[in-house]
Amino acid sequence: MHQSNLSPFDVAAVLILLAAVLGYANHRLLRLPSAVDMTLMGALASLAIIGIGAAFPSWGLVPLVERFLTGIDFHAALMEGMLSFLLFAGALHVDWLDMRANRALIFALATFGVVLSTGIVGVGTWWIAGAMGLQVPLPWALVFGALISPTDPVAVMAILKRAAVPPSLQATVAGESLFNDGVGVVIFAILLAVATGADEFSWSHAASDFAREALGGVAFGLVTGWIAFRSMESIDDYSVEVMISLALVMAGYSLAHTLHVSGPVAMAVAGLFIGNAGVARAMSDVTRDYLIKFWELIDEILNAVLFLLIGLEVVLITGQPRLLLFGLAAIPLALFARWLSVRIPLTLLRSRIDLGALAVPTLVWGGLRGGISIALALSLPNGPYRTSIVAATFVIVLFSVIIQGGSIGGLIGRLGERKQSRGEGNK
Repeated sequence: MHQSNLSPFDVAAVLILLAAVLGYANHRLLRLPSAVDMTLMGALASLAIIGIGAAFPSWGLVPLVERFLTGIDFHAALMEGMLSFLLFAGALHVDWLDMRANRALIFALATFGVVLSTGIVGVGTWWIAGAMGLQVPLPWALVFGALISPTDPVAVMAILKRAAVPPSLQATVAGESLFNDGVGVVIFAILLAVATGADEFSWSHAASDFAREALGGVAFGLVTGWIAFRSMESIDDYSVEVMISLALVMAGYSLAHTLHVSGPVAMAVAGLFIGNAGVARAMSDVTRDYLIKFWELIDEILNAVLFLLIGLEVVLITGQPRLLLFGLAAIPLALFARWLSVRIPLTLLRSRIDLGALAVPTLVWGGLRGGISIALALSLPNGPYRTSIVAATFVIVLFSVIIQGGSIGGLIGRLGERKQSRGEGNK
């Protein structure tokens, strides 16, 4: 059979072409949020390919697309490339003052919330898999819980741009999503080592790993962000200052990996630093305009490619009905775990933080899963449980981005109108 010999440039060219065509069609016809549009269009394109392949098997269309997709190292492309740019670009637009006011809740959601959700999803998945005859052991079910529990900052912030969310609540949702993925990655690595037998679990070892990765990432992000800030402050040349921000992201993420601290957390912190202190004190109006627009463009392009890839990957999980049912059964479990992991911190902190009636529905229904969950699932070693976990991850992410992402704006709008009408009725 003919083998695909596409170079990385060819792959990038195909993806950019598809993203541009679908983005144009969305702008002219649908006007959906970019993340929802690209994922939905990619999924529909995948289903069309499968249908055409079934009708005309001699064309070899499905195997061709499968070779194209399996030739893309999704985990490396996202975790070692796109993620650093996306996190930095997203953090640039988060207001530090709004986030700081709710820092206790953000910390609780990004730590306790992820741990609680991991446990609930893990135990629930273990039971569901057993009931369906898939036999996913508890350690591997907990690995799945860890990779699916963090909300994806890329997906979340792409949707919040279009939703009428109050600034303080928007900063809380964005702040949590920026940091809980770093925590989730650390928990995932610890549980994966236990599941594969590479390491014995101990609370002291887990705590030291978490401190080194997460807290080390915060410290590293502050240091590198401060260095970039002082460099920008000392000159007034937009091209050099934009280049400094680019160097901060690329070299900073690479060095964080070398130092064994969390690159995602470091880039989120550096982005917050530059987006607040840097924008306010280190840049002229011209530089500020160029830098913000540069990173907005990077954000839009990479978002489009990422969510298009997620949709196209549907080709790889169809044709396995039991695995699709397993994934569908995991959706309400993941939503329940998210609800409980949000409700408990909000209840415990209600005397200090009041985000209003929109807080729970926004944090639960707007807590989208995205590319990070898929990248972690695809990084799992080959084995008897990998296929089940990958399939369930894809189903939950597709539901999250398309259904939750497509309806969160309308949900928030209706809840806001209901709250307003009740307030007017009480006058």
